[in-house]
Amino acid sequence: MKPNFELRGKIALVTGATHGLGMAMAKALAHQGATLVINGHTPAKMDAAIENYASEDIIAHPYLFDVSDVQAVDTAITKIEEKIGTIDILVNNAGMIQRTPALEMDPEDFRKVVDIDLVSPFIVSQRIAKTMVKKGSGKIINICSMMSELGRNTVSAYAAAKGGLKMLTRNLATEWAKYNIQVNGIGPGYFATEQTAPIRIDGHPFNDFIVNRTPAGRWGNPDDLGGAVVFLSSQASDFINGQILYVDGGILATIGKPAGE
Repeated sequence: MKPNFELRGKIALVTGATHGLGMAMAKALAHQGATLVINGHTPAKMDAAIENYASEDIIAHPYLFDVSDVQAVDTAITKIEEKIGTIDILVNNAGMIQRTPALEMDPEDFRKVVDIDLVSPFIVSQRIAKTMVKKGSGKIINICSMMSELGRNTVSAYAAAKGGLKMLTRNLATEWAKYNIQVNGIGPGYFATEQTAPIRIDGHPFNDFIVNRTPAGRWGNPDDLGGAVVFLSSQASDFINGQILYVDGGILATIGKPAGE
């Protein structure tokens, strides 16, 4: 049997898909035939993103809305359903990080990170799952993190949210599997993006740390996420539910190696 990775005829919504890893995953879905709907929050970034997608002959249907606003989410999803169709694949990618030592972090800033990284995936998933239940099928993919498993200095809110997102993924899978809805997660490692460009320089302490800490010996390329998101969006994963697929070059598999080994 050959697994079916074909996504033609499916409608996919990727939140936070105007740049970075969200855009890379959205492109992978589109290249497999999915009709692509992208979410963003900034008009200028959305305009630039549409041009970027078009350069690869991808038609991306843009929708600007705040994923943390229940009413805005409901209004946007209703418009998508009316104009494009019901969503078959949801990738909850929108998120944020704030690097502040725990002793110095304002509780309101902590709440904001948790609201975007944990509460928002629940809001969007709940709204779309209502339609998926009626159809009797659906794929929901939450973008978790290595911080779903590990702690790190200055990212207490992010790690708390991503750890919670891992468990939300498992709980939604538990509740919705009976409706033929698969809810899984992807946990990216450290990737080469515009945001990490300033530190991906030979000799930079953090660059050297990542290269030495990762068994694969390199940063991930955004395209490395394509296979994971297509797999979890396709029929090939119809009996996979509540799992987190870590795409990290092996970081979580090892305690590291001594210098010079």
